[in-house]
Amino acid sequence: MSTYNQNLKWRYATKKFDPTKKIAKQDIELLKEAIQLSASSYGLQPYKVIIISDPEIKAKLKVAANGQAQLEDASHVVVFANLSDLSEKHVASYIDNISKTRGLETQQLEGFSSLMNSVVGGLSEDAREVWAAKQTYIALGNLLSAAADLKIDSCPMEGFDADKFAEILNLKQLNLTPSVIAPIGYRSTEDTTQHYGKVRKPEEELFITI
Repeated sequence: MSTYNQNLKWRYATKKFDPTKKIAKQDIELLKEAIQLSASSYGLQPYKVIIISDPEIKAKLKVAANGQAQLEDASHVVVFANLSDLSEKHVASYIDNISKTRGLETQQLEGFSSLMNSVVGGLSEDAREVWAAKQTYIALGNLLSAAADLKIDSCPMEGFDADKFAEILNLKQLNLTPSVIAPIGYRSTEDTTQHYGKVRKPEEELFITI
């Protein structure tokens, strides 16, 4: 844990990436696994994760992200996109996955299925999408921490045009809405912000122990 925390102290929101440095395939696979293992409400994972390394696509995404250079200079851009049509069919697919993974009959999972359908189905369409989008931030947190553990830099971002991203990545026909993104790669030696002290609330202000 001490090493893990040290790596978290090392990470920062990278403002300038070195475009000549690329993340090795095996490290991308480790990051994908970390994202896959992320917690989510009920374990439903109501999102997909798009990982982009194609230079032409990254250049288009940069334009749709207010010209932020990280989109083009980073080795990869990770886009978290929540399901915009979350429904009983997604719950049924998840139940089927549980059944196969744990060797259970689907009938044994009817109570859990009904609970999820009741909670998710009880939300308005807008509230359901907000709920799904919130789950992507948990996965984002896992990506940032796993990347830091591998000494890979990252920069979480919300400053982008979700509609344009969806158009560029052909996400609309998949009923996906981009919610948050994270360019990942390796910091440039020219990025002066890497030398800034990490500013966080002191423990006595942040924590309440009861």
